[in-house]
Amino acid sequence: MVNNCPFFVFVPLSSLNLGPIRKRQICSPTQLPKMPWFQSAHLQPPCANSFQSKGISYYNKIIDDLLANGVTPIVTLYHFDLPQALEDQGGWLSEAIIESFDKYARFCFSTFGDRVKQWITINEPNIFAVMAYEFGVFPPGVPHVGTKAYQAAHNLIKAHARSWHSYDSLFRKEQKGMVSLSIFAGWAEPAEPCSVSDQEAVKRAMAFQLDFFAKPIFIDGDYPEVVKSQVALMSKKQGYSSSRLPEFTEEEKRMIKGTADFFAVQYYTTRLVKNQENRKGELGLLQDVEVEVFPDPSWISLNWVCVVPWGIRKLLKYIKDTYNNPVIYITENGFPQGDPTSFDDTQRWEYFRQTVQELFKAIQLDKVNLQVYCAWSLLDNFEWNQGYNSRFGLFHVDFEDPARPRVPYTSAKEYAKIIRNNGLEGPP
Repeated sequence: MVNNCPFFVFVPLSSLNLGPIRKRQICSPTQLPKMPWFQSAHLQPPCANSFQSKGISYYNKIIDDLLANGVTPIVTLYHFDLPQALEDQGGWLSEAIIESFDKYARFCFSTFGDRVKQWITINEPNIFAVMAYEFGVFPPGVPHVGTKAYQAAHNLIKAHARSWHSYDSLFRKEQKGMVSLSIFAGWAEPAEPCSVSDQEAVKRAMAFQLDFFAKPIFIDGDYPEVVKSQVALMSKKQGYSSSRLPEFTEEEKRMIKGTADFFAVQYYTTRLVKNQENRKGELGLLQDVEVEVFPDPSWISLNWVCVVPWGIRKLLKYIKDTYNNPVIYITENGFPQGDPTSFDDTQRWEYFRQTVQELFKAIQLDKVNLQVYCAWSLLDNFEWNQGYNSRFGLFHVDFEDPARPRVPYTSAKEYAKIIRNNGLEGPP
């Protein structure tokens, strides 16, 4: 058994329809799946000054049907999808986005908060900032190497904090809900365990990946010192008059500090990290970190996900030790399959089983305060740049059939047992 940690599923909006809800096949009335994210583009028309009644009705229908079936939603407000009207005004590179996001969040809290009690403001802001503005592979698709990812991240943090305060001051007393944001975090291991330089490289990698967002929000309102010093040093080498990393004012630090009611993290994989000095002063976020990141060739690789279940335990222990033992929600974790795929995914289920064993160790041995685990995901869905070919679902979806028929993989049946028992039944 994994005590006090309910096991849930994440239902991607892209695979959801408004027909009969069949999630009770794997969710009992007490389960709390991380449910479909709201998208600002679905609620706001092109003018971005009002909200679409059809979008509101759509989400009301989803929420009401979930609750009628004994399923309580955790709702994410923003998952990489920005209305073009806001992008035209500068998007996440403009400070104006902070007020726009807060207005949108307040609307959602007001409209749906009588039924939704757990909110995620922004999904994986660290991944979004880098993929959109450093590499340009996510919309808006225009890379600005070494500069704009920091600017976007700066505004993402302030937008989250502003919306948390709006909930806290305007809605919390009546609605009695909770608000956080979900941070993507892989675990980092030194390539050479006995190498001091690789050990320091791991610290930098964790600081730039996880602590960049977590430290301001959970500790003191400001970026990690190693992040500030690294970017400042590289900026100086490159001839910048000041650091490429924006600074928070003292007022902003006070506004950002403490703006999360639980620690939401999304883990998929682990990487080895090796020190790699940026002697030439090359511009770029990875160059600022001065690391080389790569998988161990012995690890099983499923596309970009290397199967490293023990990494999730180490990550949870790191969060506990670094952030004063917070309540932790694992809001995503899973393993992909490619096409063609088999309904008998016994081997994939073994990866889930090993992961649950590591969660047990984290709770029982490390005393991690893990309260929620969400599997990504209930249904195969649209996986951004990888389209429909990367299948994370517990249920197979036939995307060629307009009816989108769903068939449970073996993992769905096994995961149902985990939900019923709130843990593993015993040895496989």
